[in-house]
Amino acid sequence: MRLEPKPAPSFAATLAYPLAAIAATVLIASLLVLAAGASPFSVFYLVAKGAAGSQFALLETLTRATPLIFTGLAVAVAFRAKLWNIGAEAQLYIGAVVTVVLGTGALPLPAGLLIPIIMLAAMAAGALLLAGPALLKTRFGVDEVVTTLLLNFIVLLFVSMLLEGPLKDPMGLGWPQSSKVVADAQLPRIIQGKRLHFGFVIAVAAAVVAWVIMKKTVLGYEMRAVGHNPEAARFAGIPVNRVLMKTALLSGGLAALAGFSEVSGLKGNLTLDLSPGFGYSGIVVAMLAMLNPLGVVASAIFVAGIFVGADAMSRAAGVPSYIADVMVATALLSMVTAILFSRYRVRWR
Repeated sequence: MRLEPKPAPSFAATLAYPLAAIAATVLIASLLVLAAGASPFSVFYLVAKGAAGSQFALLETLTRATPLIFTGLAVAVAFRAKLWNIGAEAQLYIGAVVTVVLGTGALPLPAGLLIPIIMLAAMAAGALLLAGPALLKTRFGVDEVVTTLLLNFIVLLFVSMLLEGPLKDPMGLGWPQSSKVVADAQLPRIIQGKRLHFGFVIAVAAAVVAWVIMKKTVLGYEMRAVGHNPEAARFAGIPVNRVLMKTALLSGGLAALAGFSEVSGLKGNLTLDLSPGFGYSGIVVAMLAMLNPLGVVASAIFVAGIFVGADAMSRAAGVPSYIADVMVATALLSMVTAILFSRYRVRWR
């Protein structure tokens, strides 16, 4: 068996493969629901109702989608240039650390200046964190999958040390958490009394900016060229290593914004469980969007809806909420398979 590249697929074929992946995901999830003794139609209805059946549910889905948009964009940008950034979780946490350090009174500035400065500082921290693995890759050929993945654990241990030491809230009754950021460092709510904050607006704006960069700029063209064939790009005069470094800075900065938005917009302080795996889920979001920045917004809302809806469904139907993890993982595997068959055909010898 060998894989033979296909010519440019038609629009119908491009649309058919993702739809087939979604259908496969639904089928597999349905079999698991049946094995749990419930009706698939009832479970999927309850998931949809729990995700968007009321204003509260919809706003919770969008709130959950906000960090997923940032991490999904980070992964989409990096993967487009074949820079395999598996460390969005670490970049998220380092962005959260910077937000807490600067947002708890270190900068006595009004909100109009304080929030943009904190946001830029968080992006710089995330960018520099990913610049290390990118430099190791471009200079020494070190596999960035290993370095970025291991950085997740290193940064989590670093955050744990900070929360037990310099950043520990003296009024936190011994709990490992930071002090709350000041009011001027907090993102306002979109709807008063609800949890959805302006981090969602920033996330959508970031998706539009990322799309413009990738589709309408020289850097975006160079990223796509390097992603398709780095040797051909180098032969054409594209500075491959420089492009990879720029890609790393952009990707790390986007992932750090997830940490900034969670602290400044939602939680108010830093804890070790700030992220339930947003960095890893960003890989799923990016792949479901087929690395399209605008598609990342829809993909993030879809994934967030599954998790939020599964929590409500579990209480009503008695099916474990872990079905959401299975559906997201299956969707990723199905989408990767769909992308493979959209680009290659199988030839049997």
